[in-house]
Amino acid sequence: MSNTSNTNWDKVDSMTEDEIDTSDIPPLTEEFFNQSQWWKPVEPLNVLVHVDRDTLNWFQAQGDDYETRMAAALRLYADAHKRS
Repeated sequence: MSNTSNTNWDKVDSMTEDEIDTSDIPPLTEEFFNQSQWWKPVEPLNVLVHVDRDTLNWFQAQGDDYETRMAAALRLYADAHKRS
């Protein structure tokens, strides 16, 4: 990671459950659980896809996980265009 944390992790690790302030976390309600969905990750497939150089360069500039980002972009596109 290129971001540097200013968090004092030794202090955090030494805290007990009672010392952690969770007052800003809303409670999980029945409505939350009624609206939630369980999902199981799908095993990715390796496929050959032809893309133009500019598109590949852009995704590669986003970071080392560019293939994951490309797959996520395809998933968003497919989900947005599914017919009901």
